[in-house]
Amino acid sequence: MYDNEPQAETPTTNAGMIPVYKRMLDLFEAEGINTLFGIPDPNFVHLFLEAETRGWTVVSSHHEAASAHMAAGAARITGKPAVCIATLGPGLANAMPGVQCAKVENDPVIIIAGQRARVTERRVRRGRIQFVRQEPMVEDSVKFSSSIEYGDQVDEIIREAIRVTMSGTPGPAYIELPQHVILEDVPNTPILPPDRYRLVNAGADGDRIAEAAKIIMEAKNPILLVGHGVHTSKSGAAVRELAELMQCPVIQTSGGTSFIEGLEDRTFPYGFSEASIDAVVESDCCVALATELGEPSHYGRWRHWVDNEANRKWIYVQQDPTAIGVNRPIDVPLVGDVRGVVPQLSRALKELGGRQATEKLSAYIQQDAQQLEELAEDAAGKPDGSESLMHTSQFVTEATKAFPADGIMIRDGGATVIFQWTYSQCKPHDVIWNQNYGHIGTGLPYATGAMLADRAATGVSRPGMLLTSDSSFLFHIGELEVAVRENLNLVCVVGVDFQWGLEVGVYKRTFGHGTKETGTHWSDKVRFDKIGEGFGAAGEFVTKAADIGPAIQRAYERGGVTVIHVPIDPVANSEEMPNYSEFRTWYAEGTQ
Repeated sequence: MYDNEPQAETPTTNAGMIPVYKRMLDLFEAEGINTLFGIPDPNFVHLFLEAETRGWTVVSSHHEAASAHMAAGAARITGKPAVCIATLGPGLANAMPGVQCAKVENDPVIIIAGQRARVTERRVRRGRIQFVRQEPMVEDSVKFSSSIEYGDQVDEIIREAIRVTMSGTPGPAYIELPQHVILEDVPNTPILPPDRYRLVNAGADGDRIAEAAKIIMEAKNPILLVGHGVHTSKSGAAVRELAELMQCPVIQTSGGTSFIEGLEDRTFPYGFSEASIDAVVESDCCVALATELGEPSHYGRWRHWVDNEANRKWIYVQQDPTAIGVNRPIDVPLVGDVRGVVPQLSRALKELGGRQATEKLSAYIQQDAQQLEELAEDAAGKPDGSESLMHTSQFVTEATKAFPADGIMIRDGGATVIFQWTYSQCKPHDVIWNQNYGHIGTGLPYATGAMLADRAATGVSRPGMLLTSDSSFLFHIGELEVAVRENLNLVCVVGVDFQWGLEVGVYKRTFGHGTKETGTHWSDKVRFDKIGEGFGAAGEFVTKAADIGPAIQRAYERGGVTVIHVPIDPVANSEEMPNYSEFRTWYAEGTQ
């Protein structure tokens, strides 16, 4: 028999009504979200004022693409979805690079855009002001797209956006908010906690967990392949316990370059560390955690994986069931959230007594430590800026030596990032950079968003270092004002060669030396330290490698934002990128 008057999912216990914009904030707060990025327009002034009144960190950027990048940085550092706002029409158009970036980088960013009232859309008129149909523009770049057409849809649409953005492979969602809706009143019913309306920290099948634990215990040389999702889900402590029970090396994917506290000495970057290559070749069991097993990892079946393929078992922890077996065959799929599955696996290994440490693990650790020392010595033998321009390896080595142990590392750039993969002397617990999409210029907004969200979540203002290059730094240099305004303890170390270094290298390899390098060079009159000062930051101009560390130390002691301009050798930066042949294998079309 049908009920003509079905009950609401939650009875109304709070008397009265609440405006849509307050209800939206209540729903986000239930997920632990307390940061908001964007440029407020008339659609959102009520939302912004109310959020700040509640104690949220509300940040207005200077470009909507930067707002989306800031939200991505916030999501990565907190492990929660992040929210950004875009003005109707041109605001959303400006945000699109950040939206597309979030899609490819798997960032759970929720973009809310204003829109004219629907009566405007349905008029047959020419010359409408600040109007374009927005959903068709954005829907192919997000996991979920919808519009709150009526006030009573606010709960279901925001919940669905969060549900979709956090399920499977994370990604962005788009919510459109027509002008006539935001001030509507809706019933002030109790807010549901996340586990009442979506799957949270889902575990894997128990029989599969037991099968995986048995394979690990029987393996002679297991490895953990740790992906980007381990760090964005804040699962480091759980993975550390698993690694200690497995007594194995940890191999970083190119996206998972943060180091888990307590595992620093046994963690090696895939392909760019000799220990990583040896560990992969010799492994007979690979436990892959929260990674797409993409091109930079050679799909787990090409290049370094080939030699021992016949003897290697694969255990794959993956939230998206459709990813299982796509890039390579899997022996034991553990479908679930890494936050739920890793503790399951650890409990199963504990019951079996865990594995004993082997001499191989000690040998890998010693091998990697020795390689880092040799790389530092190699860099020290390159030009240091005393008699000629500084070699990029010197720039990276000296800057990373001065990185604060509790800091957040943000990477950006083309050629300079390739140098960072090899020559970095620090092992940060939080590293943020744009790996999948290769979208340079994200560094400054990533840094700002991550540092602000981290401060909002913990109450502690941690130091940050943006290690970048000139071309990338110029993309969103206006966001320096945000970092200064918010008094972030951020040091921007900028390698300057007045060119697109990676592209100059492509010209040389394609056409030979002496060929015109059209479109890759720009003015050598720019001084980034002076630009920093113009925004209210401190500026330093450093020409010698030995002076980089002291300049960074002064910056952190001084507090606030500092921009350090470091001239580097344009020839070395474009011609001597370390392990460039390894990097090129990521793009080896058809060979994987």
